[in-house]
Amino acid sequence: MSKFYPIHLNVKGKKCVIIGGGKVAYRKACSLKESGADVVVVSPEVCPEMVNEEGLVLIKREYDECFLDGALLVIAATDNEVVNKKVTLDAEKRNIMVNVVDYPERCSFIVPSTINRGDLCISISTGGASPAVARRIREELESVFGKEYEEYLDLLAKMRSLAMSSVEDSARRRKILQRLAEKDIFDTVKDEGVKSAEAKMREIIFE
Repeated sequence: MSKFYPIHLNVKGKKCVIIGGGKVAYRKACSLKESGADVVVVSPEVCPEMVNEEGLVLIKREYDECFLDGALLVIAATDNEVVNKKVTLDAEKRNIMVNVVDYPERCSFIVPSTINRGDLCISISTGGASPAVARRIREELESVFGKEYEEYLDLLAKMRSLAMSSVEDSARRRKILQRLAEKDIFDTVKDEGVKSAEAKMREIIFE
């Protein structure tokens, strides 16, 4: 199997189509919606969670190629191999990125297992060889990368903006930004809290 090229894709405001209405399709739809996509779900039947989820466009019909019009990507999440194969062929013909759940050989992209801590996103992938292994590694890492990373990155973004607007010398600014990213600053957030870390970061910017 050829390697997949790892990217984080901006889907905000883009049409993304889910073919299928079960629990797996629901999870895929929610993930895309949380990333800002305009999500269209095509399936004659959908699970109750899908019906109750706001912000999704539900088309309760059998799959047809026309539903791919204008789509950035499509995910086939049905238990019908004939439908999944047709989705793949239709998407390839239209140069639309396609993912068939649990069938990496038919995918032009795969969805990694992820850990999200605010702006921090860690992706784990086995290239489709074993989603279960990717999930296990994710569970192991979740205990390592806790909520403090979200607090740290929120503060770092704020302090980075302050440094960019307050420090004119580019060389000094680069050194400051590098210093703010060092581990002892993160340790201050973790051990002493955000306020202590912010005070320390301000001293570094304005010293």
